[in-house]
Amino acid sequence: QPRLVESGGGLVQPGESLRLSCTGPGRRLENEAVGWFRQAPGKDREGVSCISATGVIDYHNSVKDRFTVSRNGAGNTVYLQMNNLKPEDTGTYYCGSIPTRGYFCTKFLESRFGNWGQGTQVTVSS
Repeated sequence: QPRLVESGGGLVQPGESLRLSCTGPGRRLENEAVGWFRQAPGKDREGVSCISATGVIDYHNSVKDRFTVSRNGAGNTVYLQMNNLKPEDTGTYYCGSIPTRGYFCTKFLESRFGNWGQGTQVTVSS
């Protein structure tokens, strides 16, 4: 199965915004749950947000009220809008998917997801 592709990372100052995109060339991403995860240097990958195929959404507590996950109209692109970025948000951001409409982002554990992309780097620094 084709892997996902992340884009939109960059270098920003604290308080600024970025929007990441996750696409699935050759996949029916609209029928899959998609999770955003990040990995900071020297740390384990942690879940950031998840959106199910049916629109159920969840966030890590550290990004609630700052990050918003959404899909485009066709459902085949998933966005992560990141506002008021902080230095602790720095890391490589990955999207992964679960190819089912029956997963509702409950405790979105990394081990449940697959089809990982190469990641996109987000650096928040003054």
